[in-house]
Amino acid sequence: MLDLELLRSFVSVVEARGFTRAGERVHRTQSTVSQQIKRLEDDIGQPLLVRSGKDVTPTEAGEKLLSYARRLLSLAEEARDVVARPTQEGAVRLGIPEDFALYRLSKLLATFSRAHPTLRLDIRADQSLNLKRDLGRGELDLALFKRAVGEKGGIAVWPERVHWITSRHHARDVSAGSVPLIGFPAGCLYRAGAIHALESAGRSWHMAYTSSSLAGIQAAVAAGMGLSIMSEMAIQADHRVLTAKDGFKPIDKTEVALMASPDASPATLRLADRLAEFCGTVQAKAA
Repeated sequence: MLDLELLRSFVSVVEARGFTRAGERVHRTQSTVSQQIKRLEDDIGQPLLVRSGKDVTPTEAGEKLLSYARRLLSLAEEARDVVARPTQEGAVRLGIPEDFALYRLSKLLATFSRAHPTLRLDIRADQSLNLKRDLGRGELDLALFKRAVGEKGGIAVWPERVHWITSRHHARDVSAGSVPLIGFPAGCLYRAGAIHALESAGRSWHMAYTSSSLAGIQAAVAAGMGLSIMSEMAIQADHRVLTAKDGFKPIDKTEVALMASPDASPATLRLADRLAEFCGTVQAKAA
């Protein structure tokens, strides 16, 4: 019989792409997680992970086991909740970026809420700058936000694919003159990245449209008011991706981090597991 604790560590290593972050997620040391993976590989009878420097990926056998491991862990959690569900689980305050809120994440949260009817979810979609700040202040229990590559901490972290975007039908000629930018208010990671990229290339720019709403930014780009930077999940049919051939190099130094408060409740950590699985699937599709 497969040990659920070993499976939990295995899933965490795959999703975190490393032993250190996986250990933080399951509250174990790196050496303990490594020993657990070795025990699981001995039990299965073949290697499950490929270690390349700090990066860890599943073998073919590991990929096969991953799907079963997630199902077994989910079933075990469901059984535990049904048998020992308390009369009131309290509340989980979750912060998410707006593009994730629009990208099927609402379905996941609704499913989680139905599975935990005594738990109150308090969900807020906001700029990553505000989500990170409020998590630090103790105003959120769990947050998914964008940040620069290399920052410390996090239950799980995924590299993000972002692109320069223009209108498909009303593209602006930006081969000369000041580049009209569309974005969130000052402090936004994408806005800062766009400005830095343009200034590094010696190009002038101006803010043509500023909005705190992703929908507003998407509409302004589609209408041809200027250029913006967006994650892949926020790009719409009436947008066009600009490439190096258009004079706009890729911006690839952002990542998505999932972080919980130091005193996160069991319900918060269960939701974190669901979010980590979701983000891991999104990242796999984008790769």
